[in-house]
Amino acid sequence: MKKTINLMTAAALLLAAGVSADAADKRYPIAYVQKVEITDPSHRNIAWEKKDFLNCDDVVLTEEDVRYALRHMRRVSWKGYDPEQVVDATGCEGEALVTFKNGRVLAMGIEPTGRIGTAEYDRKADIVAGSTSFYECSPCRTRKMALLKDALNRADERRLKRLVAEGQLSASEAARRLNWARVQRDKP
Repeated sequence: MKKTINLMTAAALLLAAGVSADAADKRYPIAYVQKVEITDPSHRNIAWEKKDFLNCDDVVLTEEDVRYALRHMRRVSWKGYDPEQVVDATGCEGEALVTFKNGRVLAMGIEPTGRIGTAEYDRKADIVAGSTSFYECSPCRTRKMALLKDALNRADERRLKRLVAEGQLSASEAARRLNWARVQRDKP
């Protein structure tokens, strides 16, 4: 009985303190960030090079995104992160280096979908053994998916305008298809 009361008290204190179950990794406190350097704002892989589908230049990583991810990312296993098994990867991953006051550097690869891969380096730029970690950031996904959705809408518009210009599609049919695609993306 006493153990149950202690657990309930601890849970209530955590809720009162505003700590969520999805709290960020405590090894990388945002208060100790010295510098954030965006090394690649939007890296595209070969599968996503076709700009008619998605132009990764429309979906770039910012310093604000990196700081937000550090606050909200939660650790997942490789199995939960595995890019071969997950279908929601966009290929527009941004990369950043985060330097902390203790000299450690965290290399981060952040997808607009909220998937994050990291590796930690020491002051000598040597990788710290066992530091590769994988994260998900649901709040990050919410923030960036709006931008991604807008980029996909612009790509659809470019593609349909090209088809109209080539005479393969009427303007009214292109407008109908564009409207349909946007409605489909807005569905939950």
